[in-house]
Amino acid sequence: VCDCGVVPVTRQLFRKGLPLPMGIAFLLAAPFMNPIVFASTFIAFGIGPVFIGRFVITLVVSVSVALIIGSFAKPGSVLKPLALAGGRHKHSHDHSQEHDHHHDHELATASLSEKLLHAVGVAGDEFFEMGRFLILGSALAALMQTLVPQENLLALGTGNVLSVLFMQVLAYILSVCSTVDSFLALAFVNTFTTGAIISFLSFGPMVDIKSTLMFTGVFRRRIVLYLILLPFLMNLLAGVFINLALGY
Repeated sequence: VCDCGVVPVTRQLFRKGLPLPMGIAFLLAAPFMNPIVFASTFIAFGIGPVFIGRFVITLVVSVSVALIIGSFAKPGSVLKPLALAGGRHKHSHDHSQEHDHHHDHELATASLSEKLLHAVGVAGDEFFEMGRFLILGSALAALMQTLVPQENLLALGTGNVLSVLFMQVLAYILSVCSTVDSFLALAFVNTFTTGAIISFLSFGPMVDIKSTLMFTGVFRRRIVLYLILLPFLMNLLAGVFINLALGY
């Protein structure tokens, strides 16, 4: 699942009863932890510090953020009501549960064509519900790419701390899909530090403009802030550590 589609998928998993920490870990890790992104990162950088660093940092940050939020918050204080229950049912909670149970039973005994139609209906609902956030985020990202000259971006490539900080902000603004971001990062290899490149590749798929806007349709505002700041700070520390301690 790429970073554009992971939010609606995660919301459906929450509705199916997925535990909160597992859902958050999936939300942050899935955009990189899939064969397509593995392949694109390998093609761009091979098996080396960037590939290994991206894998390790993504895994550690995703699990850490999930455990932090999951340990101190309950689903009701993290998720918006529509993320906890089917958005198309307007009945009381008890009646909704009974209706959902009956609906699940009907779906289990339905024919293949009926199941396919149901899947198309769910996909359509998610498209119109989350698509507005995706479109708005894409428009903002395109605007930033148009207004900020590339030579100004490249001028900030040096510095063990500043380069990492800048590349993470750049990843957030550009909102590049995780399936192709490795090839974009490859253009910065001779300008930015290795820690900055890895942080760009690990932070960008977790949080960017598009995903932030889609987060607001699933999570409460305070949790959206945590989902931005915690990965940002953890990736920043990891990138600076790679530059200073490992000497890459």
